[in-house]
Amino acid sequence: MLEGNRVSRISVRGFAVASATAVTAVGSVVGVASGSTAQNVDAETTASDATLLSDIPMGQQAQVQTASLTQQADAQAVAADNSARKDAEETARKKAASDAVAKQKAAEKAEADRKAKEEAASRSATRDASSFPVQASYTIAEVQEMARQIVPAGQFTCFSNIVDHESSWNYRADNPTSDAYGLVQALPGSKMASAGADWATNPATQIKWGLNYMNERYGSPCGAWNFWQANNWY
Repeated sequence: MLEGNRVSRISVRGFAVASATAVTAVGSVVGVASGSTAQNVDAETTASDATLLSDIPMGQQAQVQTASLTQQADAQAVAADNSARKDAEETARKKAASDAVAKQKAAEKAEADRKAKEEAASRSATRDASSFPVQASYTIAEVQEMARQIVPAGQFTCFSNIVDHESSWNYRADNPTSDAYGLVQALPGSKMASAGADWATNPATQIKWGLNYMNERYGSPCGAWNFWQANNWY
């Protein structure tokens, strides 16, 4: 009876020590994963009690050892998973930042290209004014057709709006209260001589001069039209 009690006490003590050993082993693994020196010291201190495993009956030692190894393996797996997750999150963050920068640069380049093309189009005539045959007179429809062929398509509506308000497409329009003259009411009209000596009678010459004026002063006919709407002159 006394011997039986002794075995029971040893078994209970052995299990307690084995449990402490297993927990300490897990703490040691976690400590290594986190770089904690305190965990290592605890592991070394408790490891000295591992010899008490001999107090456990032989039939139960394998179970205790297996449980300890399983806990160690689980702890190592958890540490590996945490490390892998952090690496994946950092990689994803860096990629997202890189993609955002690339998209921003692409958008800025596309906008710069668009503006450059628009500016180039606004400054270049689709047809030279001198290529139109000279006539004794021109109808409004003929003058408008000339303008469509000289003024870039994207700027024509703005150019047309200004001419509508300034001269109603009358290339001989002469302002009685000033020296403004022609389709775009150049002031004085003689300014248009820079585009051709026939400025007073040739609507193509007036259109060429007007387009150049709008480009140089306002950037484009649409720029001139925006100013006109705000000030009723340009």
